[in-house]
Amino acid sequence: MVRQFLILIFSFPLWNSNAQNNLDFCKQLAALQNLINAAHYSPKPVNDSLSKNVFDLFVDQLDEDKRFLRQSDLGAFKADAYQLDDYLLNNTCNFIDKYADVLKNRINWSKDYIATLNNEPLDYSGKDTLYFIPNNAHPYFKDATDARRYWNKRIRYLIVSKLIEEDSLYDNVKLNFKKREAAIKPKIIENQLCLLDEILHQNGNFNISIQELFLNAVLNYEDPNSSFFNDSEKTEFENNLANSQLSFGINTDKTNDGEIVIVYIVPGGAAFKNGKFEAGDIVLSLKSGKDVLETYCISNEEILAFINEARHSTILFKLKKPDGIIMNVELTKTKAKVEENVIRGYILEGKEDFGYIKIPSFYTDMESTRGLGVGNDFAKELYKLNQENIKGLVIDLRFNGGGSMKEAAELSGMFIDRGPLSIIKYANGETYTVRDMKPGAMFTEPIVVLINNYSASASEFFASVMQDYNRAVIVGSSSHGKSSAQVILPLCETEDLGFSKITVEKFYRITGLSHQSVGVIPDVVLPSLYDNFKTSEQYERFALSVDSVETTMKYHPFNSIPLQLIMNNSLKRIETNVSFKAIKNINSIVLKNYIHKTWEYPLTLDNIYNDVNGYNNLWSEFYSTLDAQNTTINVRNTALTEKILQYNTDDQDANALVMDDIAQDIYIEEAYTVLLDIITSKPN
Repeated sequence: MVRQFLILIFSFPLWNSNAQNNLDFCKQLAALQNLINAAHYSPKPVNDSLSKNVFDLFVDQLDEDKRFLRQSDLGAFKADAYQLDDYLLNNTCNFIDKYADVLKNRINWSKDYIATLNNEPLDYSGKDTLYFIPNNAHPYFKDATDARRYWNKRIRYLIVSKLIEEDSLYDNVKLNFKKREAAIKPKIIENQLCLLDEILHQNGNFNISIQELFLNAVLNYEDPNSSFFNDSEKTEFENNLANSQLSFGINTDKTNDGEIVIVYIVPGGAAFKNGKFEAGDIVLSLKSGKDVLETYCISNEEILAFINEARHSTILFKLKKPDGIIMNVELTKTKAKVEENVIRGYILEGKEDFGYIKIPSFYTDMESTRGLGVGNDFAKELYKLNQENIKGLVIDLRFNGGGSMKEAAELSGMFIDRGPLSIIKYANGETYTVRDMKPGAMFTEPIVVLINNYSASASEFFASVMQDYNRAVIVGSSSHGKSSAQVILPLCETEDLGFSKITVEKFYRITGLSHQSVGVIPDVVLPSLYDNFKTSEQYERFALSVDSVETTMKYHPFNSIPLQLIMNNSLKRIETNVSFKAIKNINSIVLKNYIHKTWEYPLTLDNIYNDVNGYNNLWSEFYSTLDAQNTTINVRNTALTEKILQYNTDDQDANALVMDDIAQDIYIEEAYTVLLDIITSKPN
């Protein structure tokens, strides 16, 4: 009854709303095309090639997991495959409505069918078969019967998986299966209905979500790093790369019961100072001005989008306290340091004392081109480490997706004595050499830089400079392979039509070579869980090509490092290291049995249990192997950090967890040993 009422009260305004949406979409398409032609590094012509490729990208993203659309829908859509370029040139934009309408109808059809399963007995006899196909290679549904079969199997699989999650003992699951299946079934069905509602309500308007999906497809055809941002996405992206932000000082999450719960109060933040917020509070609704967001059947991402909206500087939070009391609390954002972008130096103790600093991103002051970011913070931590007379330094760039090139250049300059750092190439073919103009270096001892498959962009800028100057040994796995730079620009200066993160230039190593789609190749290669997962840039559609430029400035590398000796020593250690053997083993199993393998089995309790439990056991055994190995290094704070921690008990607890993680990290242990090898290989 509630759902029917909601549909009725919103059904009338939708006519005018869609008309306004289409008008804005028309403006967005025209503005986006103008922006691409004016600003993109290598804009592509608007022709049939664009039309077909944008169509394929858009349709693939429309129903990424092929859970809703049918083959007949794709047949109807294909009429646009070679027409999209004409739509763009003629500023025709109402074509988008049919995609939104068809997908919305298919999602609602799926909801209606799933709801009927509450009243139907489900079959676990094995009469039906579960098929698992990698890389989303399965086709779209043939018809309604095919779709019903899929959702029926999916619900059954989820029910059994949930029962196994609650009790991993097979005998217990089997003994009470009927009773427990009947109890868990409506919860699983309700959860699935909520997840589909989340899709229908994303961005507050389903049609706008589909329009933004198309804008993204247009930009992704230019290159995989160009994308469309609405206001909240832009704010969230910039916050991730900022050293401070306007924030409410709370972190939320969605529970298994579908409730949005406050899981963390940032010390010193707005909510902390307010005093009426606490971890465990359930968020019932958010209100800012005329904008209201009820939290029933929405994702935590929608909560973050509402909170991050620039115009939502003050929000009225409707909270349900742990004791059941309902409370309305108004809160205004305050400026706070981004906790994820706080760096700290540690001492790795062993035969020698080495420093360790992890850089989560190349964050910066987004409000000023001369603002202070990770470079300034790093320099402060390096000063503390230097006071401890460290003999070497590990800089950890694993999972660092990049950020400010200015910060990467500043950090690079701390370790060399003037010279070129990188060559930038613009759309018109002109080049510019980025240089370190400051004489001297802040640190002259040996350095190891840790990277992995998810180190990208500014991380690769820094790692390549250190490698080309012989200033560090690069350790880990090949980086992502992104050698391009983006800026965020509004689609229109006079109207709020959204933003584009758009590729405007490529950058090259000081040798003139590029790591675009290749990555920075480490000097010492370590096994990774992600080896051969094909997540790097070279596997992205429409990735920019690898090329080279002529150098205009000589650079003077440091004395060569005996890399062959260091590589051989590391290889011997890896071959006998139980933990690295376990990593190689599980990587091979996951690739063979889960990512690349196609398999099937009858839908029975026994088979699902063996499948789910086998996967869980695989990881349990892996982590047990890692936990059983003792690393050889101790971790401690610098003396200056210890003084700071005396006055902050919350920071003490978090810091202790970080030190424990560092001490147990086999990659950091190997980086430490590589540093020892560098020192012992130096001539007297």
